[in-house]
Amino acid sequence: MAKSQDAKKNSKKEPTKSAKEKKADKIAKKASRK
Repeated sequence: MAKSQDAKKNSKKEPTKSAKEKKADKIAKKASRK
């Protein structure tokens, strides 16, 4: 829950960065799994 609130604050500051970071996180997770 705390993470969700933090993400909302971040998205309000820089929405584009938040979205890009989310995608990068998904890719990084997949790469680290390999």
